[in-house]
Amino acid sequence: MAVPGWLERLRAASKTALVQDGRRKIHYLFEDGKEMAEEYDLKTGQLMSRKWREKNTLGGSGKWQVEVGEPTSPLLGALESELITESSSNPVFMRKDTLSSFQWRICNLPYPKEVYSVSVEEEQRCCVIRTTNKKYYKKFSIPDLDRYHLPLDAAALSFTHANNTLIITYQKPKEILAAEEQLQKELKKIKTVNSGDGDCKTQ
Repeated sequence: MAVPGWLERLRAASKTALVQDGRRKIHYLFEDGKEMAEEYDLKTGQLMSRKWREKNTLGGSGKWQVEVGEPTSPLLGALESELITESSSNPVFMRKDTLSSFQWRICNLPYPKEVYSVSVEEEQRCCVIRTTNKKYYKKFSIPDLDRYHLPLDAAALSFTHANNTLIITYQKPKEILAAEEQLQKELKKIKTVNSGDGDCKTQ
């Protein structure tokens, strides 16, 4: 049996939409029980955040895993005052896309631009950040390319460095741009409710 395409999976998922704080929030529930929550800027259609959650071994809801947007801090809570100052200088890796590209930001990297190299590992389907001073190393995948079964293209990858932040950009392939445009049209058809109007309506 053929694996259904990602766009088809999104279409088949049960969807709930809410408009709040200038954002369109979409919650997807897939047939396998996985959940995905996305937030889009209402004016631009720009993806602001994407999180995933699946059932744990006991059948309850697991923790949300952030794919796009600000990472949830594991430090928040009872130990916040003691721990947050110690780790504030550690590199923070997060993904913040633009309409035309996937983009990652790693804060708290003070080394000059020439120290870094960013490459594509086609066989492992990931990108790798290295530094000549051996101070930072990171491997990361691009789940969107995996979901659409698209190859990684080294020519689409670039990076810059400013204000102690390494910014890595990967230009979205035309297939993904077309799929995202199609998805936006479909998301706008979902009945949305404004915050405070009670339960969200589902499709």
